[in-house]
Amino acid sequence: MSRRHATIFSSLFLLIGLLCAMLVVRVPYSELSPGPTVNTLGDHGGDPVLNIEDRKTYPTSGHLNMTTVRVTSADYQMSLPEAIYGWIRDDSAVVPHDTLYPDGKTAEQAEQENAEEFSQSQESAKAAALKELDIEVPTRTVVAAVVKDSPAEGALRAGDVIKAVDGEPVRKPGEVAELVTKHKPGEDTEFTVVPVKEAAAAEKDGEDPTKGRTKKVTVTTAAADDDKRAIVGIQAGSAYTFPFPIDIKLADVGGPSAGLMFSLGIIDKLSRTDLTDGEFVAGTGTIDAEGKVGPIGGIQMKTLAARSAGASYFMTPEANCPSATRNVPDGLKLVKVGTLQDALDALKSVREGKPEEIPVCGRD
Repeated sequence: MSRRHATIFSSLFLLIGLLCAMLVVRVPYSELSPGPTVNTLGDHGGDPVLNIEDRKTYPTSGHLNMTTVRVTSADYQMSLPEAIYGWIRDDSAVVPHDTLYPDGKTAEQAEQENAEEFSQSQESAKAAALKELDIEVPTRTVVAAVVKDSPAEGALRAGDVIKAVDGEPVRKPGEVAELVTKHKPGEDTEFTVVPVKEAAAAEKDGEDPTKGRTKKVTVTTAAADDDKRAIVGIQAGSAYTFPFPIDIKLADVGGPSAGLMFSLGIIDKLSRTDLTDGEFVAGTGTIDAEGKVGPIGGIQMKTLAARSAGASYFMTPEANCPSATRNVPDGLKLVKVGTLQDALDALKSVREGKPEEIPVCGRD
């Protein structure tokens, strides 16, 4: 064999070896792609997405679609060719695995966290919608979550109504941390709570869950890992007593990003005004009980999903506008919103045919 042929064959074998290695090498990345969209005004799986009982509702038209993103699972190991292919595609995004699953979070842990966030987003969406309609929504501060292996584990339970900390009445979730951090690590703090079972039983009977029998629970504080603040290991949140049932049925969806679209759907059903006037509107964004809209992840994948489904307008959290405008699908207008009221004002401009009054991402 000539030296030239030997060189060619050696190079060919080396190339084949490199290609084989690329196929088996796994890289620490995950992929996002457009997921399904669901009209909050319509049905999903044979049931209404929004089912409102014991209250007059009104006909709706058009679409108010919430959007989703598909992500590779926590235990999926992406190959190098898959990562490269994902990087060059316009309809997917490849991101470091730890951005989706930080601290080695398992698939089960991620699923549980997404389910909890989705449940809380539904409650906030209902509260924001009813407050916008001037319907009173009694609110109480509760233990939203208890951190595993924390001082509060076994002493406090998720759903306990927090009435006071160290004898100081609690009216908002933020006040709990303020009162706990007045202590030094190792000191005791006293919680006055209505246990979750009694609160739930009272609410089921149509009574005020905050008026149930209270008990005092003493928890010894520990030091936070970051700055040695005193903590007990709970997350305080809000729970609401709604004046009539609002049931949101949407399986296989997690996370808090559908909050804004749920609120708009509820308002549309409870209002004489047809919010969309037949237009196809989609969107995303977290929402709190006061109607503030927050940013979400995977915004470009959601705009692609929305346009593919037929949307002409996309409700975009203000903080997501810079990334959303990098690749806007043709025919889709990105409507910039910072609050629920912003979204309602924009829909009014859509109904009235005043495009110049619609706040658009990238246009000051």
